[in-house]
Amino acid sequence: MRFLAGVLLALAMALPTTTLAQGPGTTHHVAASLVASKDAVAPGETVYVALRQKIEAHWHTYWRNSGDSGEPTRIKWDLPAGWRAGDIVWPAPKKIPVGPLMNYGYEDEVLLPVPVTAPAGAKPGDKVTLKAQVSLLVCAEVCVPEDDALSLTLPVVATPTAGGGAAGAEVMAAVAASPKPAGLNAVYQARPGGVALAITGPALKGSDAAGAYFFPFESTAIDHAKPQAIERGPDGLTLTLAPGYGFQGGRTPAGMGGVLEAGGKAYEVAAVPGVPPAGASGLGAPAARGAGGADLGLAAAALFAFLGGLILNLMPCVFPILAMKAASLAGHGGAENAAARRQGLAFGGGAVLTFLALAGALIALKAAGSAIGWGFQLQSPPVVAVLALLMLAVALNLSGLFEVGTSLQGAGSGLAGRGGALGAFFTGALAVVVAAPCTAPFMGPALGWALTQTPVAALAVFLALGLGFAAPFVLVAYAPGVLSRLPRPGAWMEIFRKALAFPMYGAAAWLAWVLSQQAGPEALAQLFAAAVAIGLAAWLAGLAQRRAAQGGRPLVLGAAAGVVAALAVTAVAWPQDKAGELKPEPYSPERLAALRTEGRPVFVNYTAAWCVSCQVNDKVALSTHQVAEAFARHKVAYLKADWTKRDGAIAAELASHGRAGVPLYLVYGTGGGDGAILPSILTPDIVVKAVEAADAH
Repeated sequence: MRFLAGVLLALAMALPTTTLAQGPGTTHHVAASLVASKDAVAPGETVYVALRQKIEAHWHTYWRNSGDSGEPTRIKWDLPAGWRAGDIVWPAPKKIPVGPLMNYGYEDEVLLPVPVTAPAGAKPGDKVTLKAQVSLLVCAEVCVPEDDALSLTLPVVATPTAGGGAAGAEVMAAVAASPKPAGLNAVYQARPGGVALAITGPALKGSDAAGAYFFPFESTAIDHAKPQAIERGPDGLTLTLAPGYGFQGGRTPAGMGGVLEAGGKAYEVAAVPGVPPAGASGLGAPAARGAGGADLGLAAAALFAFLGGLILNLMPCVFPILAMKAASLAGHGGAENAAARRQGLAFGGGAVLTFLALAGALIALKAAGSAIGWGFQLQSPPVVAVLALLMLAVALNLSGLFEVGTSLQGAGSGLAGRGGALGAFFTGALAVVVAAPCTAPFMGPALGWALTQTPVAALAVFLALGLGFAAPFVLVAYAPGVLSRLPRPGAWMEIFRKALAFPMYGAAAWLAWVLSQQAGPEALAQLFAAAVAIGLAAWLAGLAQRRAAQGGRPLVLGAAAGVVAALAVTAVAWPQDKAGELKPEPYSPERLAALRTEGRPVFVNYTAAWCVSCQVNDKVALSTHQVAEAFARHKVAYLKADWTKRDGAIAAELASHGRAGVPLYLVYGTGGGDGAILPSILTPDIVVKAVEAADAH
């Protein structure tokens, strides 16, 4: 029993943990808060509200284009009706090299200002609370996603004030220092030696070009890790950039925006395809080379990958799968066992081949121009959702709700549930799928180097990674001394099996959290519904098995279990097309009046979260490509009057149109007049025809 207690203690210590906020606006590595450029705001006035990030030493957050890895900070605003928030005013980033990779971001402290506009109808004397949900990624040797709910309260005054205090001065200084257009002309041309980006203009005449650097807005524009050669000219400079995936296959992007740092200043640049002018180069003058990443070489990269694969076995995300594999080997305890050796080799084969398959898919997708990185399979919400359901099914199996074979090493899936070598092979494959998003020490530089090399060199590095990952269990299977020290099979294994269900429940919960960060609360609700269905399917499968054991006919129950499980998986795996979603503005009578004076068609959606008809119309009509294209084609302004909470102004508008509730849809034409009322049940055709009619009048 001491062995069992030790294993359970190790399991508890290895379970994934959640980074908790240490206080209001404080996370583990970044202290976040909101500060404003003014102490008060007047009706119709725009102030800047900045997200202040105080970043722990040796850690960093990311710019709008994070470079070779990372994610930019995102702010989701929750503002009162009529208040509007613009885009982040991004400060110029720093280059943050990480091994052979190049990232763009911020260290120590940074302010991210956002323009916030008060409605013209804001009432002096009121106090308004601006709320923001902040999501950021903070990295050092490892990366930690951190979320925070922040708020800032400002009084509304009758006329604009000048007061902002020390914080206000900092915010306005950040706005003033942010990169801005400076009348620069920029053209680029793909050449055999790279992409020549020529930038000319009065702002660059006489400036020091040494150390100039171009930060692109798009992650696929250039190879960030490669050096940027600089050539000075009388009217500006020319940078020679290593092309990114956007230039592969003979393609030339339609535009290339970014930030140029030169002479201690930062400028916003919008480049177009063209021939670089002579005044942008020194006509043969020696180029000043920027610093690039070191080249590991194949041998060093393979060694780093092997070491990273070894350490990957200790990462929390893969521990539950490997713990069950250890339990399988324990089933062969007491002596050297040929079956254990076969299963060890099969597990290693499944792990190595799955690593190579994922690497091949990653290399192919990158060659096709996709901006993705290692762990890309868990960047897809449907894949995350299916894996969460798989982990739940495994946990229910371990808890005894139903049975899939008799081998503990088969807790991975239906195929992994098979006994013998086949089950071990698919357990190894499942372990890799779950382990891949984790990045162990030594892995980062090795994978970063591999993804910049030829497919053969890249696959060699991933092969070394797979061998390192599989090595411990293959060696244990071939080590008689280790096997002889494992306890012999017995009743303890059933207790151990049920205990192992809890890390699998934890893995399912972790994946559900990942999905909520990727796709929001609606996707999480969909996953929970599918999880209930998986539970029902598991219960039906267990009934069918018990009926079969008693000599009954389990066909109907078994078929029902299969159908329910298939429906659950299909529901979460079906691609979620968000491209047709409209982006509404908050409704206010003042905003409606202002838009109508512009001579644009206006669509007003009176809705509420608790209105079932409203949500159905949003899904089947308003969130379609057909409607989105019609709105864009006719330049329709879309206002959303949200009546989820009581709002007297919206209630009065509903009453003025003879309605006591929602939904209500109004379309105002370009020629003025009253709005046309649409039916309470919408179709895409109804909306498109109404928009076309509004633009014709």
